Amino acid sequence: MSVWVDLQGQDSVVAQLRRAAQSEKPTHAWLLTGPPGSGRSNAALAFAAALVCERPELVARGCGICKACHTTLAGTNADVTFIATEKTTISIEEARNLVRKAHDSPSSARWRVMIVGDADRMAERTTNVLLKAIEEPPPRTIWILCAPSPADVLVTIRSRCRTLTLRLPPVADVAALLVRRDGIDPELALNAARAAQSHIGIARRLASDPGARERRDATVRLPLNLRDVTTAVHAAASLLELAQAEASSSNEERDAVEKATLLRNLGAPETGALPPSMRSQVRALEEDQKRRGKRSVTDHLDRALTDLLSFYRDVLVLQLDTRGGSGVERETVELVNDPLRAQLQEFAARTRPEQTLERMDAVNAVRRRLTTTNVAPLLALEAMAVSLL
Repeated sequence: MSVWVDLQGQDSVVAQLRRAAQSEKPTHAWLLTGPPGSGRSNAALAFAAALVCERPELVARGCGICKACHTTLAGTNADVTFIATEKTTISIEEARNLVRKAHDSPSSARWRVMIVGDADRMAERTTNVLLKAIEEPPPRTIWILCAPSPADVLVTIRSRCRTLTLRLPPVADVAALLVRRDGIDPELALNAARAAQSHIGIARRLASDPGARERRDATVRLPLNLRDVTTAVHAAASLLELAQAEASSSNEERDAVEKATLLRNLGAPETGALPPSMRSQVRALEEDQKRRGKRSVTDHLDRALTDLLSFYRDVLVLQLDTRGGSGVERETVELVNDPLRAQLQEFAARTRPEQTLERMDAVNAVRRRLTTTNVAPLLALEAMAVSLL
């Protein structure tokens, strides 16, 4: 069992990382890029596990069975530090803590590995805190940064890193992973992988949560019900409610487990009021969860808009297919939302490709506004829905 086994469709990247893990002098700084769902963080953890693997044979680095591999993948290895953020950005203080940690010698492994899972969520002044440490790291420290694209990281950082780009794996590979690792029914796994557009995490959620599948189906069907300004406004409100429901479904169980764990670790009494010192810690946790919940709504809303884009993507594919040289509609064209093929074909027949592209631009525009500005989500969604008429 290798640490690389779950990196579906990334053979070229895996080959390069395996060679580096076997080297006595691997590159000291790496930038792993790729679209959401490509497995950037998983690749970073697998690489880190291979670097600290306890197997003496170089060819076995990343064996997946030694203690170092297990603890790295579980996030508990003392020589591997992983930071990501559920806030808007990584703070300067968090970056400074990383730099201090990077100067510690490895406790038992060959290397100390520093992973920044959201390198794109650092402001310029925060990135500058890491610059010197990445440019001239201690002799046994290796940095791994993850971001959607090289353009999301300051040029001063990426010029000092070796860049590897991951791609979204094929739908069939994602489905096979869900079947093998999660025991999902093959047909359900394939439908979920296609609906998730090869995003492994979302495919797993769609395959395992009927409620998530229902919310996604409601989102994708939204354009079919747009007739006038009134229905557009209602559709915008519905889209926001669906995103909030999805975020709540994702966070409720996790929040409860975190609170129960904190109370247990604090030795809190089972009944009665908490002592003031415990109340302050519980309050701090609840504030962190509240901030995380706010970002979670934005993230799920962005995903809902991505699902909405898949409707227009399918429409455009059908429009271009039927306007091809043969003039005959081909039923073999692959659609993300294949169960809606009949409705998609009807929609495609009464609109033009130019209109579809304009609608896709409108959806992408609101995605950018929601993630880069403080625009009120409902107002932005209402303006978008009206432009989709």
